[in-house]
Amino acid sequence: MLQLGTSVQYVKGIGPRLAELLAAKGIQTLDDLVHYLPFRYEDRLNPRGIAELRPGEMATVIAEVRTSGLFRTRRMPIFQMTAGQGRTRLKCIWFNAGYLRDKFKPGQIVALYGKVEEDYRGGELQLTQPQFEIIGEASADNGSDAAEQKLAASLEIGRIVPIYESAGQGRLTSRWFRRIIHAALENLPADLPDPIPAVVRRHLNLISPREALQKVHWPEPGEIIQDLQSSRTPAHVRLIFEELFFVELGLELKRREQKAQTGIAFKLDDRVRAAIKNILPFHPTAAQKRVLKEIASDMEQPYPMRRLLQGDVGSGKTIIAFEAAIIAIENGHQVALMAPTEILAQQHYFSARRILESAGYRVVLLTGSMEDDRKRETRRHIAQGNAQLVIGTHALIEQKVEFSKLGMVIVDEQHRFGVLQRFKLMKKSNEDRVGTGLRLVQAEQSSAAAPEPDVLVMTATPIPRTLALTLYGDLDVSVIDEMPPGRTPIVTRCVSDERSAEVWDFVRKQVAAKHQVYVVYPVIEENEETELKAAMKMYKELSKRIFPELRVAVLHGRMEPDLKEHVMRLFQKGELDILVSTTVIEVGVDVANATMIIIEHAERFGLAQLHQLRGRIGRGAAKSYCVLMTGGKVSEDGERRLDAMVRTNDGFRIAELDLELRGPGEFFGTKQAGMPSFQVANLIRDRQLIEAAKREAAAVLACPNSEITQAEIDAALRHMRTRWHKSYGLVEVG
Repeated sequence: MLQLGTSVQYVKGIGPRLAELLAAKGIQTLDDLVHYLPFRYEDRLNPRGIAELRPGEMATVIAEVRTSGLFRTRRMPIFQMTAGQGRTRLKCIWFNAGYLRDKFKPGQIVALYGKVEEDYRGGELQLTQPQFEIIGEASADNGSDAAEQKLAASLEIGRIVPIYESAGQGRLTSRWFRRIIHAALENLPADLPDPIPAVVRRHLNLISPREALQKVHWPEPGEIIQDLQSSRTPAHVRLIFEELFFVELGLELKRREQKAQTGIAFKLDDRVRAAIKNILPFHPTAAQKRVLKEIASDMEQPYPMRRLLQGDVGSGKTIIAFEAAIIAIENGHQVALMAPTEILAQQHYFSARRILESAGYRVVLLTGSMEDDRKRETRRHIAQGNAQLVIGTHALIEQKVEFSKLGMVIVDEQHRFGVLQRFKLMKKSNEDRVGTGLRLVQAEQSSAAAPEPDVLVMTATPIPRTLALTLYGDLDVSVIDEMPPGRTPIVTRCVSDERSAEVWDFVRKQVAAKHQVYVVYPVIEENEETELKAAMKMYKELSKRIFPELRVAVLHGRMEPDLKEHVMRLFQKGELDILVSTTVIEVGVDVANATMIIIEHAERFGLAQLHQLRGRIGRGAAKSYCVLMTGGKVSEDGERRLDAMVRTNDGFRIAELDLELRGPGEFFGTKQAGMPSFQVANLIRDRQLIEAAKREAAAVLACPNSEITQAEIDAALRHMRTRWHKSYGLVEVG
């Protein structure tokens, strides 16, 4: 018998060379192999006869290859294969499919799956671009083992058949995976240990892991095909829940560990409350008051705060962060605000200076591109405690940066810091007194006595609940679910470049009404040089030819910080009519008089980024307009993004749509390290199971009782540590 931890190279039929191909798919152990689930299923228990087919239906057909060949048309090569059952024939065609030229041979048995259509003449039925699998060769090898042929046939027809993604550049086919996984399951112990506590299994009516693995790969004849395709069979539910449960168990344990650490119990007295009121530029909303109360309550506790602050664009997160910073500063501590990019760090710095410096607070900026002399001077102010609020990028986590008395860290994730980075930063506080990666020098204190700083994580775009429960499951969550009063909904329209003259006329009307306008041009990092030139060309076109009578300025990421600040201030003071900008205005710019934003080549932006840009307007009482201009052909996903922007202003709905369109990995800008890569779970599909997993994980860790023993809790924690280390590469927990 094989064990789940056995390397796949020792599974019969694999060996070292094929094991290398499987490793590229993340399959290294027998456990990985049996959790490599089918991406769909075919009902070969009841395949259709060709004579029974009707146009418009999806069907599985098992037939014999009769003829095949490649035909070249003026537009593209078309590969055609004719399959037959007795005297009936079915035409199959694939476009641009020269690679199929030598694939089919007369006499082969093929399983075909696709949509039945009438051919262009309207006479014959055909399958267009069907998925296919060769399940029997034209002539069997006389020397082959008869029992093996019989087994192969039993795995291919007369049952519901699992279809797997191929691997090794097509060398390891779906048919190969069926044979290998079937053999692997045959060699697994009949009674696998179940790491999920019995009480949890009873609550969710979960089947055993051995039964789940068998049935997910080899469904029984009575299984409903739709349940299989949507991963909703009892076997799927068992495996999905197990994966989510151990993620949530790790996150819940992390939360409990944090509560056991030594933090700073900040005082919140009348003096501190007066200091907070003193910096408020407007009357806070009920949601802002509630969220500040949640944060302040955490800060009063003797353990470190770990809280996520989220809200829609323009809901007032930054002012909440500054209010929280005041609590720490008024208690004699320093605050660090870390942003993922220099542009965002600079924008936070400008905002902080505008709001806090007049009240006497000392704010400094530290980024990697600053001149060495200026960096050294800034680090000296930080080390001596002269700087009360330090704003910067990753430059803040360099070893040279020493804080005199760090009490709070604000991390503006902006969807660019992964869970791994954040955990690593938090973990450093225990390794070398680096609180969230920021070096903490406590005068004449031992490292054991150094308290952990409070951590507030801000996100500029709402995070779908499923991601909040997984990526941010170790944090308490505060949501600002109310916009400041007096805001009018933004009208969003999508127009092609051909109608630009109409758009520019509307811009003139807005400026005539004493309002201001943004024109945003995309500059993507990969082609920054070329695209910056295009943005500058656009600026010259607008300022010289289209709007020579108006005050037009440009703002882009490569400008000197002082010049950037000067341009921003001119726009904020109403001394500019039009600001042509790259995405540097994505967050941080707040001009109530700006009532229109034109986003050029809108199809090239992600949904979250479009929503962020739209959030630059609609901050006053006047009606605001967002115009999405498109150039050239727009992809299907691009159309869906633009359509979503036109239909809704709700950031939470947009975040959900963005997650659906891009998937969890790409939702955060890149498929980054630290984004849990789930084997069987899907964060979009499995929302209810995520909720259940979180609930059950918290109950298991509550304490041993009559329903659950300490031995079961220990076994679950051992399994969780193994899975966290192996699957997510995150941090040691427990």
